[in-house]
Amino acid sequence: MMTKSHALEDKYEEEIKEEAAAIEEAKKEPTQTNLEKLPNPTGWRLLVMPFAVKEKTDGGIIIAQETLDRARIATQVGYVLKMGDLCYGDKERYPNGPWCKEKDWVVFARYAGSRMQIDGGEIRMLNDDEILGTISDPEDLIHAM
Repeated sequence: MMTKSHALEDKYEEEIKEEAAAIEEAKKEPTQTNLEKLPNPTGWRLLVMPFAVKEKTDGGIIIAQETLDRARIATQVGYVLKMGDLCYGDKERYPNGPWCKEKDWVVFARYAGSRMQIDGGEIRMLNDDEILGTISDPEDLIHAM
């Protein structure tokens, strides 16, 4: 004798089928990394992702959203994601070579560059001469809140 299924069981089976269909569809589509989706800097510009400020102190205190927003705007350290084809190409301005390269942590002026909002934060487009220096660990310059 067959028992009648419950609505919850039907919903669960439907979700499993939808998930399997989504996985199959994802396998068909060419994958594109998040880095490839970001804009490509042109000329002498660099694409930099500012260092993300911690949302909680070491003691467990949650920092207010307004304070986090101000800290994110004022961030002066970032990770170089991409570089334009003319970055540091001017041998007269940069006789010793590039000041930084992709995957470097860099220091820049507080309000330098153009800000662009992306899912999960912000990126900045900076000119090559706006880089003030490089640093191995960004937390060395970020003051504890």
